[in-house]
Amino acid sequence: MEQKKLLIITYYFPPAGGPGVQRWLKFTKYLPEFDIQPIVYIPENPTYPIVDEGLVREISDKVVILKNKIWEPYQLASVFSKNKTKKISSGIFPHKKKQTFLDKTFLWVRGNLFIPDARVFWVKPSVSYLEKYIQENNIDTIVTSGPPHSLHLIGLELQKKLKVKWFADFRDPWTTIGYHKALRLSSYAEKKHKSLEHKVLNSADEIIVTSKTTKAEFEAITKKPITVITNGYDIEAVEKQTLDTKFTLAHIGSFLSDRNPPFLWEVFVELLQEVPEFKTHLEIKLIGAVSQEVLDAIEENKLKDYLNLVGYVSHKEAVEHQRKSQVLLLIEINSEDTKSIIPGKLFEYMVSNRPIVAIGPNGSDFADIVTQTNTGVFFDYSEKAKLKSVILDFYNQFLEGKLQSHGIGLQQYSRKNLTKQLADLIKK
Repeated sequence: MEQKKLLIITYYFPPAGGPGVQRWLKFTKYLPEFDIQPIVYIPENPTYPIVDEGLVREISDKVVILKNKIWEPYQLASVFSKNKTKKISSGIFPHKKKQTFLDKTFLWVRGNLFIPDARVFWVKPSVSYLEKYIQENNIDTIVTSGPPHSLHLIGLELQKKLKVKWFADFRDPWTTIGYHKALRLSSYAEKKHKSLEHKVLNSADEIIVTSKTTKAEFEAITKKPITVITNGYDIEAVEKQTLDTKFTLAHIGSFLSDRNPPFLWEVFVELLQEVPEFKTHLEIKLIGAVSQEVLDAIEENKLKDYLNLVGYVSHKEAVEHQRKSQVLLLIEINSEDTKSIIPGKLFEYMVSNRPIVAIGPNGSDFADIVTQTNTGVFFDYSEKAKLKSVILDFYNQFLEGKLQSHGIGLQQYSRKNLTKQLADLIKK
């Protein structure tokens, strides 16, 4: 049986690091098993805020990769401030109260001059390049994956020109994503974003989202079919890890300013005062990019002596830390806009055998997953007493050598199972 060809248009692919890479890296790994040939189109010279060369080895040899040059204003902006440019391109924005004039200028330019985002200049050359490739290779189905949401504009144009079937995959929402409010958008820019979002959602043949809240949000804008395919976990080739000897609470991934949970630091302070031996065991382990506001809060609460600031590590090392840390922290911004966000690392956390302390807004989609799989405990930002009680309970289990999670029903979130859902959707 001849394999169906699927053209996948994405910005983030190895050697890019970070969570945005994993979704299509893993889909392309398993799609050939379901008689689909993945052809991945990526930029030749991207500005990736995080690079993880180790992920290149995970690309399946059955994947065809196409590359085309991109021009990004980040390349120009880095002349003025490489550090600020890198942070903004990775979604780490300075806190409103601490923004300098240069910060405000960068954010205004990013939000108002480059709509929907700074990769918009890749749209025209990509359409020209792919139009020819699609015709020469008899491709009838394409997927665009955003953010960056400008990639959906490539799908829009190719669908118009070639009548290909187009799936728009939203790893995150568009106009309701948390950082949109930080972009200092003019009313014109805001309307333009909403107009483009409406056009994409009503033009794509099918829409794929990662959470039920995003599905409900998009259903208010379009009648097109919307399917939820969450992110998931893969079987990682990582040696068995020896657990940390300290009572480590590890956060893995970007720890943004707005994710800073004051009541978590207060709980640590109170437990240090109330439980004498707690100070000999506590370690707050932060792995990945951490905002200055989070570091300031830790210092203000006199917790710096308990901080292990690991910094960015490869994906393989991140998985190792997940397996050996005593407790895993999953923290989302306390906002209506973030209820739909299901962090990709959640699924890796779930199969690490370590209990999760999950913090987010009341009604978060990931709260249901943590609860239903019995992999940890979810807290909204008003539940300080409950958080303190659970951390103390985890600490006592740690002292007894009995601390671990007991997940149930995890198989539904395996990357292979999720790819089967995608393949069934593509071939129907």
